[in-house]
Amino acid sequence: MRLFSGLLVSHGRVARRMGLGPRSRLDMLRNLLTALVRHERIETTYARADELHYYAERIIDYGKCGDTNEKAMKMANFWLTEKDLIHKLFKVLVPRFSPYGGGYVRMFQIPNRENLDRAKMAVIEYKGNPLPPLPVNKRDSDKTLLNQLILGHRLENSLQASSS
Repeated sequence: MRLFSGLLVSHGRVARRMGLGPRSRLDMLRNLLTALVRHERIETTYARADELHYYAERIIDYGKCGDTNEKAMKMANFWLTEKDLIHKLFKVLVPRFSPYGGGYVRMFQIPNRENLDRAKMAVIEYKGNPLPPLPVNKRDSDKTLLNQLILGHRLENSLQASSS
């Protein structure tokens, strides 16, 4: 009998379970990474984009070792299913990110998929791509309760200071 169901341990399950098994998950991630290197911006579900984020960063890190490095070539050969993109990785993307230490990928949440399953969607892209920038909706933070209270406190203090 379990007294606390919240204390269950995952027992080593680290990655998300996507697809029909580990091979299906790897194939999906390889195809997504190949599409990201080819187009430099893709739209997918949020869970897939979040999982892809790590691998997109790692392929650039391995690429920084150079195309003469055996491990970097093995990784590029494994993760990129279209072999013409290996040249793009080493000659276009890696020189673009050579001054950076990390943070090569940007992720934006976009509206949910309406017609099928209302899945949470995201756009994932490499920074500095030639595509037009995505419009980012900025929240009107002046109207939040906390900011209104701070504004009222400042006005109250300025009125007290000017009357004394």
